[in-house]
Amino acid sequence: MATYLDRILVAHRARAADDGRHLAPLVEAARALPPARGFRDALVEHAQRDGTAVIAEVKRRSPSKGALAADLDPQELARAYATGGAACLSVLTDVEFFGGSAADLAAARRASGRPVLRKDFTVDARDVCDARLMGADCVLLIAAALDDAELADFHQLARDIGLDVLVEIHDEAELERALRVEPDLVGVNQRDLVTFEVDQARARRMAPLMPAGVVRVAESGIRGGDDVAVLTAAGYHALLVGETLVKSGDPATAVKTLRLAGQRER
Repeated sequence: MATYLDRILVAHRARAADDGRHLAPLVEAARALPPARGFRDALVEHAQRDGTAVIAEVKRRSPSKGALAADLDPQELARAYATGGAACLSVLTDVEFFGGSAADLAAARRASGRPVLRKDFTVDARDVCDARLMGADCVLLIAAALDDAELADFHQLARDIGLDVLVEIHDEAELERALRVEPDLVGVNQRDLVTFEVDQARARRMAPLMPAGVVRVAESGIRGGDDVAVLTAAGYHALLVGETLVKSGDPATAVKTLRLAGQRER
């Protein structure tokens, strides 16, 4: 049975196949930009201070849950996240499945002053360049969506044009593949790609398998202070939180609450 990831990747790869742009001018333009904000550095700084860094996500909807906050104002939400003490932001830029856009990313980055991850489905080298050109400071590479050559090539390209790279994995086999590119930032998605169920044991299992020097990020299904405490104790430096914050009604306080839970586990 096709997973939601399968369907999304089919659409993104079809779009990439129809993209007539040449790569070289995009790389040249990306290299010419001013330095990006240090996404990984911000996570390390906040984790050292607070115990856990929060990556707060701007997310309108998801394929599995439908609309979460379809009419959100990315600037207003980003300011609230910054007020609450988020280390970094994550912004969905997929239009078809998540209702995001490059404009959301630019607005959130401008309003927050924080480093921003482009949360999207990178399947082509031009996607990597587009992340830098739209203003992102970090790009997401999902191991389950890429073969070994793509993962290595896109990781190298991203670093070459000044981006940090969050390599996302789901299990031991994907972690083994990810470590071959020598990443310094690895995210563990706790959500099963088939059932959509959250498995926190997955994240706890993965953390001790990562080498020293890798900043560890737990993703998906983080609902409150208890989850933060468990994941911080397991060795995660940062938590990427979307739905909980978007639906909280008071995102600044929600971010602060997660940060305080991390401080208690220092």
